[in-house]
Amino acid sequence: MGRPPRHDADRLLDAAAELLAGGGPAAVTMSGVAKAAGAPSGSVYHRFPDRPALLAALWSRALRGFHEELFAALSPGEPQEAIRRSARASLDWARRNPGDARVLLAGAKELDEQNWSEQARADTARANAALHDALGALIENGDDIAPDAADRVLLAVVDLPYAMIKRYLSVGRQIPDHAPELAEQAAAALFAMRQT
Repeated sequence: MGRPPRHDADRLLDAAAELLAGGGPAAVTMSGVAKAAGAPSGSVYHRFPDRPALLAALWSRALRGFHEELFAALSPGEPQEAIRRSARASLDWARRNPGDARVLLAGAKELDEQNWSEQARADTARANAALHDALGALIENGDDIAPDAADRVLLAVVDLPYAMIKRYLSVGRQIPDHAPELAEQAAAALFAMRQT
């Protein structure tokens, strides 16, 4: 039985995420990742043929992890409960995965999306469409028929968690323990105000 690789793809992507956190997307270079991971350059090129492939893999891993958490919160139960859970889930995920959360904050465009492979761009588009569909179903299945119902859901599930995560991570601060609970309370308050 062969030895496991010393420099597997996740370790290299962790190094890439650390470089991004410290210096933005421009800091993520093939040689920089090799140096940060303590790996020979060949190990990086063996797993990622070029920088766009590395950046696409970095984005894909972060997006996949975030979507797994968010879809789990969105799916079961009553819509308002799912909305509250989703607001909390975004903050919980970002607290546990600050490197990947910073990748998502940077955005695909800043990660050279136009130079990714056609497959990588298609995978991202599919993932985004699935989230769009899940949010649409959440809005449609809710009992809120007010003209601002869709905006209320998007504010609770997307905008509010994004703003909270960005406020901390964009300045290098750790997301505090109370942030997930606060996001959930704020999401609940949006619907409590509607009912009064």
